[in-house]
Amino acid sequence: MSKQKVLITGASGLIGRLTLAALGDKYDFSALNRSAVTGIPCLQADIADAGAIKPAFEGMDMVLHLAAETKATQDWDKTMATTVTGALNVYRAAADARVKRVVFMSTGSTMCGHEWNDELPYGKLARGEYDQVQAPWPLLTHRDPPRPDSPYGVGKLFGEAAGRWFADNYDMSVLCIRLGAVLDTDQPKLLRHFPGFLAQADAIQMIDKCLSAPISLRYDIFDTISNNKYRWRDTQHARDVLGWAPTGTADRFNPDDYR
Repeated sequence: MSKQKVLITGASGLIGRLTLAALGDKYDFSALNRSAVTGIPCLQADIADAGAIKPAFEGMDMVLHLAAETKATQDWDKTMATTVTGALNVYRAAADARVKRVVFMSTGSTMCGHEWNDELPYGKLARGEYDQVQAPWPLLTHRDPPRPDSPYGVGKLFGEAAGRWFADNYDMSVLCIRLGAVLDTDQPKLLRHFPGFLAQADAIQMIDKCLSAPISLRYDIFDTISNNKYRWRDTQHARDVLGWAPTGTADRFNPDDYR
């Protein structure tokens, strides 16, 4: 059986590199990237240039869309140019090329604005004020109203909403992953990472589950966080629908070491 052809945008980033290393034997990957990516076919182009990126989509079965403005997360102009326009360009190119699925990498930042409401426990959990929160606290799901904490989060919400529209109007499945905190060290770097920490292996498992899910799964959003004691986003939906089974946890580390 031939491998599924998968285009990765932003393949040179952390998630892209992890995906290529872990799943390169399972999928036939190619890249759409501003800089060269070695080892796989790569079209070098800016995701904001709709015309320049179109050739990368020809003949693809699926797209893993990772490219976004991740450094200047508070910059509206860069967010609009890369995260928003880039996502729209990817969906349009995928639709034109009759790609059957786009896996859209979203973010927990679409929900982290809930931390600003001190009547809720989430800000206290993010700040490590665990003694001020009584367990069990209510877990937020993908059905709760989003509350982005940055222009970056707003841009990712656009990508989720645009994906819904394309899934409704084209013969294309769109699955959105609300990624937790995936770190190059594969452990928390800040106290606020403890609730939303996502182990690298759990992130890759989720990507694999989305790429390999039945194509009849038309549209969905999956909160993706490891088994952390102070987690406040519910991951049960991903377990039920995809069979995702995270094994990582922030609980191996001591929060007091980060204070």
